[in-house]
Amino acid sequence: MKTEQSAGGVVFKRKDNKTFILIAKHSAYHRWVFPKGLIGDKIQNESKEDTALREVQEETGVNGKILYPLKPVIYWYQFEGQKIKKTVYYFVMEYLAGDITKHDFEMEDVKWELLENVSTKLAFKGDKKVWEEAKLYIQTLF
Repeated sequence: MKTEQSAGGVVFKRKDNKTFILIAKHSAYHRWVFPKGLIGDKIQNESKEDTALREVQEETGVNGKILYPLKPVIYWYQFEGQKIKKTVYYFVMEYLAGDITKHDFEMEDVKWELLENVSTKLAFKGDKKVWEEAKLYIQTLF
């Protein structure tokens, strides 16, 4: 059995007394997700937190500040006939700066979605699960 670990972020910003959440449409499967990527695929011994910040920046063009770690999401998938156990570490992040038009090729679109609409956009069970915890935390901030 193969295992993988990834890290990513649920990024929010406030504007005009409304809360917006950063979501990205993946180029390979054309569905809305939270940005994430493999830990250690580019930088040896990279921490979960550093990976999450880097992946959010690469995939969305946005720089964030980690505020809160979320419970890891664990799921299984098949790749080239091999069963892989994947653990994803997400962090709630506050938007600091950046331009969503500066995202990389992995995402075909990136947008700021109103907090109340996010759950209807997300395609995968893991993203929906992490969103429920992230939403509760973000709502306590305002």
